[in-house]
Amino acid sequence: MSTNYPIERSTIELCGITFHAYHGVLPEERLLGNTFVVDLTLESDISQAMMSDDLTHTINYAEAYEVLKQEMNTPSLLLEHACGRIATALLQQFPTLQRVHVRLAKKNPPIEGIQCTESAVSLTLAR
Repeated sequence: MSTNYPIERSTIELCGITFHAYHGVLPEERLLGNTFVVDLTLESDISQAMMSDDLTHTINYAEAYEVLKQEMNTPSLLLEHACGRIATALLQQFPTLQRVHVRLAKKNPPIEGIQCTESAVSLTLAR
């Protein structure tokens, strides 16, 4: 396959990845855990993989998931901290990754007096 069209931007996305994890300020959050949902957008040049159909020419999203899983298994008090660790670990693991966007949501956060389906933090880091 060949194309004469320049790639303006290319991303690999993993959406709706669900974990049971132990992030939170409250002691019961760290004891009982909660459901968290992560969306990742990995910006990288995929032009070589687009032509070659070779996994070694792109970011293997199964490997990206393993990095994410390791970070989600490490408790943090704040979503901001967990989100930052995830983004940093992905940039360190994948040298061709140009930019990473992480959205980390806690389902049904324990906020007294309100009903809320989720609280979330989004972060974008770039090289």
